[in-house]
Amino acid sequence: MIAPENKMNSIQPTTNAMKTETKPQREGVHISSSSRSRRLAAAILALTILGPMFALAQIPPRFYWKSLAGANAVPVIYQSLSGNANPMDPADLVSADAAIDANVAMVGYAKLLPLFDRTLTLAVLEPMGRISGNFASLSESATGFGDPTLEVGYNLIGPKAIKNIPDMLRYEPKFSLDLIVDVVFPIGEYDSDEALNLGMNRWYGRVGAPIVWQIGPWVPGRRTTFEVFPSVWFFSDNTDYYAGGQAGQTLSTDPKFQLEAHLTRDFTEHFWGSLDTTYLAGGKSSLNGVAGDSLNTLAIGFTLGYQINDNLSLTAGYIATVNDSAPTDLQMDGFRISLTYGWHKLVQGMNRLKSEE
Repeated sequence: MIAPENKMNSIQPTTNAMKTETKPQREGVHISSSSRSRRLAAAILALTILGPMFALAQIPPRFYWKSLAGANAVPVIYQSLSGNANPMDPADLVSADAAIDANVAMVGYAKLLPLFDRTLTLAVLEPMGRISGNFASLSESATGFGDPTLEVGYNLIGPKAIKNIPDMLRYEPKFSLDLIVDVVFPIGEYDSDEALNLGMNRWYGRVGAPIVWQIGPWVPGRRTTFEVFPSVWFFSDNTDYYAGGQAGQTLSTDPKFQLEAHLTRDFTEHFWGSLDTTYLAGGKSSLNGVAGDSLNTLAIGFTLGYQINDNLSLTAGYIATVNDSAPTDLQMDGFRISLTYGWHKLVQGMNRLKSEE
């Protein structure tokens, strides 16, 4: 999800290790104490939020930048989505005559750990909120908790696990490849007599391989990346699905391919932006064995991120489908804003020592 930039209080190096030269130093660019501080702050908040597992679910840009092993983050996210499919359901089952809105808050936790000298990412997210919709013959709404998501990621190619401050100061992603697995647990609120629910009443998840490709120098205020995330979604059956005024029906969904891409760029040392796109294909749903249409959907959007202080980052983004003129096409747009608190005990301790000087 989003790797915000930050400016911490100036930290003076106190050990020989802290005086280790960075690559920009070797190239003749002076790294000031404040620049080191900003890099350390980015280390805390490079790990931020897990992408919501919704229709047009998208991992935010800069999420797969690496941070200090042991870094933690707690995101609070608000998302407003609307379209002709349940925005809470990544199966994207289109109802041509529907107008559905979701206003959802999410709280999560993410942590980086070293494993066999590589970075292991663990993250969880719990959505809650309200969804409402108007169909041809009825109006419905639901409130409560959705299905929680667990993500496990492991870096395969790229920098080794970052275990200390000098390594963090030298960090550059260059070309990085991860393997991730998302699992969504079907324990959210579900009523088989209602067409709209926050829970999906079935297991689902995805396997993906996010790639981060550094473009140009790795200097705060000038960093640019191209990020690509191919993934495949898998769904179990919902054997108590409501459709056509009748419960107890069986909804099946074929695997769905998703490709996300982000071009990100620093505007300043604290402010960055990204152009985002998502493509969806496959994912044909069947009701009691009667197949519907496969997806062929393209969406575009943007993300902006700003570092408020040492531990807080703010991001906002918008995405909308563009090839959606036919009634059976997926039509969806959504706005997301998130506030993330991140910390690492090593950097927090250094800040305390600095404040006591």
